[in-house]
Amino acid sequence: MSFSNDMDDEYEKLFRRLNPPRVVIDNEACKNATVIRVDSANKHGILLEVVQVLTDLNLIITKAYISSDGGWFMDVFNVTDPDGNKVTDEAILDYITKSLGPESCFTSSMRSVGVKQSMDHTAIELTGSDRPGLLSEVSAVLTHLKCNVVNAEVWTHNMRAAAVMQVTDEETGSAIIDPEKLSRIKELLCNVLKGSNKSRGAKTVVSHGVTHTERRLHQMMFADRDYERANNDELDEKQRPNVSVVNWCEKDYSVVTITSKDRPKLLFDTVCTLTDMEYVVFHANIDAEGPEAHQEYYIKHIDGSPVKSEAERQRIIQCLEAAIERRVSEGLKLELCTTDRVGLLSDVTRIFRENSLTVTRAEVTTRAGKAVNTFYVSDASGYPVDAKTIDSIRQAIGQTILKVKSSPEELKPVSQESPTRFLFGGLFKSRSFVNFGLVRSYS
Repeated sequence: MSFSNDMDDEYEKLFRRLNPPRVVIDNEACKNATVIRVDSANKHGILLEVVQVLTDLNLIITKAYISSDGGWFMDVFNVTDPDGNKVTDEAILDYITKSLGPESCFTSSMRSVGVKQSMDHTAIELTGSDRPGLLSEVSAVLTHLKCNVVNAEVWTHNMRAAAVMQVTDEETGSAIIDPEKLSRIKELLCNVLKGSNKSRGAKTVVSHGVTHTERRLHQMMFADRDYERANNDELDEKQRPNVSVVNWCEKDYSVVTITSKDRPKLLFDTVCTLTDMEYVVFHANIDAEGPEAHQEYYIKHIDGSPVKSEAERQRIIQCLEAAIERRVSEGLKLELCTTDRVGLLSDVTRIFRENSLTVTRAEVTTRAGKAVNTFYVSDASGYPVDAKTIDSIRQAIGQTILKVKSSPEELKPVSQESPTRFLFGGLFKSRSFVNFGLVRSYS
């Protein structure tokens, strides 16, 4: 049996060497989009790899046709830049060709896993029950332990929260290697994540590996079963994606159709979930040229069978709904741009918490010493965010440092001006870090 498997592996490698991937980029075939065609030997997960490359470049996929029946894989994508224009940047086009073409390690199994070692930072993965102020508490613990958050992404969905954070040691500016300190970080963060909710678990993983952050967040929330809804879930059915799964008996496929509001990275979220659930996409049609996106997938399980039961069908529907909802940006979008320093994330999120705002999603990045952070915040009581509250927070942090990126309609209007002034008005205008005693001791 082992000899037979080895022969199959060698044959597959030979087939791929004789049939290297081919990428054709055409800016003339379509009036308002760049057409990218990828032909390659087929393997499980290859569609996700292609979509991931395009998504990581912030390209918008407006149409796609996928066919991977048999040993060959063919994708055609219509893409634009974030502004809706054709992709003409030669550096981006060259990167696509090298990443997906014969020069790449495209057929390597490691690429689909997306893991590489890094000593620049330590990766921390967190899952637990969501609650107001959770990000503030997590970042306060890291600051207390002299860790600097250089990159992070936080998602919340269905009362669960997941985060992937990249942190460095304050003293060395590189990865944390002290085993005792790593153990302490895990212990304290796990305590914060558990909170008072003992009915659902919390998990903290610390490593020096680097994974694709958004792929990992999907995997973490899927493993945490965030797709399971409570019986008293009051979310309006109209707000949910319309997902259906039916069997096409003549062709032995299951057909998945999804209609939802279009947004960036929608295709990645869907394909990522189908791949992680071990379903193979044989054919697909995607149309996202209007405000609504229509997706149609012809799938089988990796064992070759279509959907076998009603329970399996319902699980696919629930998981795809969750995958799309996780990245839906509920709340007011705020963008912070300032010089990075240790404790910055802790201070910002503490001020949010003190003003009864909860963070529903966050993206934290550091580039060349500059912190560029995006937060989606909502009122902890469920009401629209008050414009007066945002004005006060911006006064505390700095009008030029924190900006509102959402439309004005998403703010609750101010009835009258408030004379309230914040004690921390100059906090972010000074380079020095002041501890106001708001970080409790965890020792």
